[in-house]
Amino acid sequence: MKAAALLLALAASTHATVLTPDNYDDLTQDKSVFIKFFAPWCGHCKKLKPTWDILIDEYKGHKDILVADVDCTAEGKPLCDANGVKGFPTLKYGDPSDLQDYQGGRDEKDLKKFASEKLGPQCGVKNLDLCSDEKKAQIASFQAMGAEKLGEFIGEQEAKIKELNENFSKQVEDLQKLYEGYMKDKEAAEAALKGQGLGLAKAVRKSLEATTDEL
Repeated sequence: MKAAALLLALAASTHATVLTPDNYDDLTQDKSVFIKFFAPWCGHCKKLKPTWDILIDEYKGHKDILVADVDCTAEGKPLCDANGVKGFPTLKYGDPSDLQDYQGGRDEKDLKKFASEKLGPQCGVKNLDLCSDEKKAQIASFQAMGAEKLGEFIGEQEAKIKELNENFSKQVEDLQKLYEGYMKDKEAAEAALKGQGLGLAKAVRKSLEATTDEL
């Protein structure tokens, strides 16, 4: 029984393509994507998983469409931060470099209908006919740079994004410390006020009101 359960667990874990900053560009290149940003402990994520895995299986190996997961508690966290993920699960779709929020239903029928109608080939090196003039010009500019200079450009941009994320995390940490300090001050002031006999004053007032009512 334990062996069977392990095999089932392993089989379930092979369903999803899990995206991280290291594989994101390679796996999403020239594809339209549908991505679930999740946390393993999230109850709603666990509820959605069986339905989402059906969608993943349906589009597995598709040349134009990728349905995938991003674990916001593990290696995928920078992707979650970069895409403004605040709650779980968050579903986003479209151009991998400009994801849009999915606001539709989350049952199998709704997800399949959306994927079949809204996902498809995207602008890219292999689909220039789908690109705007602006995107075509950008692609041509990158191609003219050559692989080495383009690698340097990518490294510089990724370093800037990393710095932004690190600064953001530091600011959030500082705000948390500030909040904790304010909370501590508030609790101390509140305790001091209550220590001046507030509870006793309320009891005495109640007693006086009761005496007045009796008269």
